[in-house]
Order: sequence, then C-alpha cells, then structure tokens
Amino acid sequence: MKLEDKLTPYLEYCEYRKELDKKTLKAYHIDLRQYFKYARMDEPDRERIEEYITQLHKDYRQKTVKRKIASVKAFYSYLEETGILTESPFKKIKVKFKEALTLPRIIPREEIERLLNYMYQHLYGSDGASRGYILRDVAVIEALFATGARVYEVSGIRKDSIDLNTGLIRFMGKGAKERYVQISNSFVLEILKRYHDENVQSIRGSGYFFVNNRGSRYTEQSIRLMLKKYTLQAGIERNISPHMFRHSFATYLIEEGVDVSCVQQILGHSSIKTTQIYIHIAAKKQAEILKEMHPRNHMKIIGAA
Repeated sequence: MKLEDKLTPYLEYCEYRKELDKKTLKAYHIDLRQYFKYARMDEPDRERIEEYITQLHKDYRQKTVKRKIASVKAFYSYLEETGILTESPFKKIKVKFKEALTLPRIIPREEIERLLNYMYQHLYGSDGASRGYILRDVAVIEALFATGARVYEVSGIRKDSIDLNTGLIRFMGKGAKERYVQISNSFVLEILKRYHDENVQSIRGSGYFFVNNRGSRYTEQSIRLMLKKYTLQAGIERNISPHMFRHSFATYLIEEGVDVSCVQQILGHSSIKTTQIYIHIAAKKQAEILKEMHPRNHMKIIGAA
C-alpha cells in the first residue's frame, strides 16, 4: 500500500462526508504532502513517525506543530476506520507538549470609537456614487463588531440569510456549521437597512448581502484593504485586522459580565477552551479597575504609606 494514493479519497471524505471548509482541506493537503515527503514509506513506521514529530518541533512553533500532528493523526484514523489499516500507529505514540499561551490582539475601545466616528463623518460629508460605497463600508465594520463574526462569514452573508426586520443573521462557520446571531443595536440595524435599500438590485443580482462596485461579493481581501485604508485615514497607528473585531467583541462582552458559555455560542466555538482565552484578556481590565477603584485605596490606615 502506498500512503500517498489514499490522500485524494481522504480529502474527498473530509469535504463531502465531514463537510470541512476549504481552508481546513487546504491545510490537510499541505500537512500530509509534507509528511509523505519526509516519511517516504508505504507502511506505517512508528520510528519514522517519531522522527518526523521531533523534526516538526525543531522547525515550527508549538501551535503549528500541534496542527500538523493532528493532520497526520486524523489521516491514520481514517485509514483505520475504513479498514485500510488494522490499527492507527498513533495509538502507540504519545504526543504531549505545553503550548505557549498567546493572547489575541484586541482593539482599544477608544480606537473603535475613533474609527467609526471618522467613517460616519466621511459618510455624512459625501454624495453621489462614493456615498454608496462608504455606506457599505460602514455597514461591514458595524456588522463585524456587532456580531463578532469572522471576516469570511461576513463576506459570505447571503441575501436570504439576514432578516432586517428582526436583525437575525445566519452565519456559516467552520465545518459548514450554522449559527444565528442577533444584531440588537437599533442604530446598527438601521445602517444595514439603509445600505440594503440603496443596493437592493446589486444584492439581488449577486445573491450576497455585501457587494462590490461590480455587483459581486465583497471579498475578504477587499474588506481587509478597506479597513486598512480607513484606519490610516482616521490617524490610527495600530495595524487593525478584521479578526481583531472578533477578539474585541468577545473580550468586551466578558468584561461586561457575559457568561463565557454564551460568548462561546455566539462566536460558534466548538470547544469552550477556545473561548476561555478571552477571560485572560478581560483579567487585564479587571486589574486596572481594581487598581483605580478598589475601596482599600481610599482607606486611611495607620502606618500605611
């Protein structure tokens, strides 16, 4: 048996049976090709797999190593489940390492406020065709911050996936998982309605809610470039990405006392461990609050400096 010959049927299984998204499939393809090139074996060889894992640790950061090992492990599990292999070699291989905690980058509240104020000033001071584009850009940024959705989820909102009367949006997340998020801010919802009303023909023609000047889907890359443009124009030095709105959305909700399991559901995380990373960020704000607001600061204690 040649392992490489099983790659195509495995990826087809992942796409059509497990309904994994294109980014995950691409990562699997890259990781497994790398593994095949290194291992150069037709049958599973535990010693060779161990060598490959050691090499990964030498070449990559822990997060990348974890992903690449998971790709190979999932492939062997498929071979076992389909009867191609009697047993996955990973059942006898122990992979354990401590991954460094990397906190997501968030946007300070005042910078979000500054960006939105600039965009609205730009909107109210414009006219003609440019006004329609600015209105769309404002609506996109408001949608990112209002829902905490990923940029490809916002870009991929279908015209029939958003109810402008109730503010309910259906997102298609990782693994083609559906979830619903409610836009509760009436001002934000009004902006989305105004954008829709001024672009209704293009929206109907493309099938997507957010469209570009050619009447096609407003792509993730276009959104990134748009955000970069307005960030610079607003005089914000921080390099802000669309995904930082997702991080900020989650962190600020937790700071306001929202239960982490509720934030998990809104974000569409399959594991609560993924969401709990935002508790660490919110703790920074907690430390600032206690430093400034704790009643002990205002007590007159004998001998205290």
